[in-house]
Amino acid sequence: MKKTWIWALFCLTACESKDSPDNSHLPYENGFIVLNEGNFMDNNGTITFISGNDAKYDIFQKENQRSLNGSVTGYTEAGNKGIILVDNSTGGQDLIEFVDAKTFKSTGTIAAGQIENPRKALKITEDKVYISAWDATGSWPNTYINPGYVAVVDVNSGRITKKIPVQKGAESMVKIGNEVFVGNVYSDDSQITIINAVTDEVISTLKTAPNPELIGVDANGKLWYFDGDLRRLNPTSKEIESTIQVETGAATPSKFNLSSDKTTLIYSLSYYDEQYIERGNVYQMSIQDTKFNQERALISRVFYGLDVNEGTIFGTIVPSFKQAGYVLRYKENGTLIDSIKVEVGPSKFYFK
Repeated sequence: MKKTWIWALFCLTACESKDSPDNSHLPYENGFIVLNEGNFMDNNGTITFISGNDAKYDIFQKENQRSLNGSVTGYTEAGNKGIILVDNSTGGQDLIEFVDAKTFKSTGTIAAGQIENPRKALKITEDKVYISAWDATGSWPNTYINPGYVAVVDVNSGRITKKIPVQKGAESMVKIGNEVFVGNVYSDDSQITIINAVTDEVISTLKTAPNPELIGVDANGKLWYFDGDLRRLNPTSKEIESTIQVETGAATPSKFNLSSDKTTLIYSLSYYDEQYIERGNVYQMSIQDTKFNQERALISRVFYGLDVNEGTIFGTIVPSFKQAGYVLRYKENGTLIDSIKVEVGPSKFYFK
């Protein structure tokens, strides 16, 4: 009887262990991701995962025993997969890595030669992701020798199903309803391209000043972008409703983000000193304001990367591209919360 009881207890325990959720193999489920560019010529970009104030370093290498072998330019998640954009310093060697979003184990790769200079990743549905890309580039001053494109990625098959031609230097993307607005950087192209996200076709283009950088959609459903001046666009009528001009000779605004409630713009005002070191501060302004706030700094320092999520401001510090950087977290009133050491060249975030 005793042996029978012990065996029954063993079976019950084993069955419960087998059937109960085991979260020990889901180390990257709760937290946020830091994309570290690395030093571009060293091709040593990495991904740091932070949960609470605990940082796990180079998690792709840790889980797959190989490096990403390039700069990390973008990341998103769809269909329980993470999509990592990898930009190698050698032409023709860029690629896209797919991982399980919770374990970071590799699930596939879009190999080198199928995409060139990937910049941003945007989830369209659980089955589809858009990736903006510059295509092959030339040498300065003719860097942008080709039109950019938006690659349509089937998440289930891990394949690019289409490349949608857009303007040179394609970069920022914002989805509003069934439309995706595409901006660009550096190339001096002067338009925003609008894509139907259902048919994957270009609907129209909007004329802008050179290099429109898309910021996001505010609490009133209006799209903000910066093309040398700050503009508010009605995404339905496609009309510009407000323009806030940058004062001549003032510090340059950049790194725009909307606050968590989408009623405030948070941004840097910065300049470069004689040693070409960036100086400046972080400011905020209401979406109802008619000029930039240059008087009351929210945070008295400048960051390499800047983002906002759930009432917290995230800034990255890059001492050099040969040593580890830091992520600093602040309350939205500018109060410092903490500082966390990450890896080389932290620049962007993905919040789970």
